[in-house]
Amino acid sequence: MKKIINDVTRVEEEMISGLIKANPDKLERIENELIVVRRDRKKDKVAIVSGGGSGHEPAHAGYVGYGMLDAAVAGAVYTSPSVDVISEGIRAVENGKGTLLIVKNYTGDVINFNMAAEEVEDEDDIKTMKVVVGDDVAVENSTWTAGRRGVAGTIFVHKIAGAMAENGAELEEVAAVAQKVIDNVRTMGMAINPCIVPAAGIPGFTLGDDEMEIGIGIHGEPGVRREKLRSADDIVDELLEKILSDIDYTGSEVAVMVNGCGGTPLMELYIAFGRVADVLKEKNIKIYRSFVGNFMTSIEMEGFSITLLRLDEQLKTLLDAPADTPAFKN
Repeated sequence: MKKIINDVTRVEEEMISGLIKANPDKLERIENELIVVRRDRKKDKVAIVSGGGSGHEPAHAGYVGYGMLDAAVAGAVYTSPSVDVISEGIRAVENGKGTLLIVKNYTGDVINFNMAAEEVEDEDDIKTMKVVVGDDVAVENSTWTAGRRGVAGTIFVHKIAGAMAENGAELEEVAAVAQKVIDNVRTMGMAINPCIVPAAGIPGFTLGDDEMEIGIGIHGEPGVRREKLRSADDIVDELLEKILSDIDYTGSEVAVMVNGCGGTPLMELYIAFGRVADVLKEKNIKIYRSFVGNFMTSIEMEGFSITLLRLDEQLKTLLDAPADTPAFKN
């Protein structure tokens, strides 16, 4: 294993420390915890908290800031944060209007965020609501999860719910618009090379030099099938076919995200996006906004995912609203 690290037992600690030092005007850290909070926290605003295992950077701490998250709670690589740490993150940013928890659909995350919500409600009288993101159309009931996995579409939930909260909406309204995004967003991904979890020191799976995995998850979970590597256009066509068969996007305006898994060059992501744009045009689906880059990664995995969000006027307005975080700016 070759990694640019100091100590395999301190990877998450040093990563969070470096993120804070790089963004001292935007972020603060809860002492001794892997919790990143917004420095300019607003009073009388619904707080938004998300998080999960490390290894998906810039998710989730990179989206803490104006117009998005108030706190991000991290666990070890690919491991849910503990109930106590999530509870501490909620307490750190709650200011009287309640807290929305945005949770990706992985069993550990769902259980721990649920228990943390119960704890702060019982002990601190903090009102919470929760939404669970399951945008991956590839598989159901796969490794790590019951039901569809939460993947890159989660970033759109952060952005739109964050804008709604920034505008002063009530907790129920923020939760409702977050759920609206979840109902209208779909994602599917693929990989050509695995990643190495630092604590493991070996690849999480293996692929031949001429193989790819279609429908892979963000922790390296199995997808639909393993097959010979095909052209970028063929891969995009297959991913889009599954996405477009799950929601009727015909005649709609959409936000499109081509998300890199961490080790994929922008050159290849733009090649993929070019095909996405052509296919959507052929199908009378208008691209309203485009996002190409690394938004929710899998350490250094090589691959990409495509996310489509069906938009209406409300969602367009909130997507366009100002945001200022280390990883996302409007």
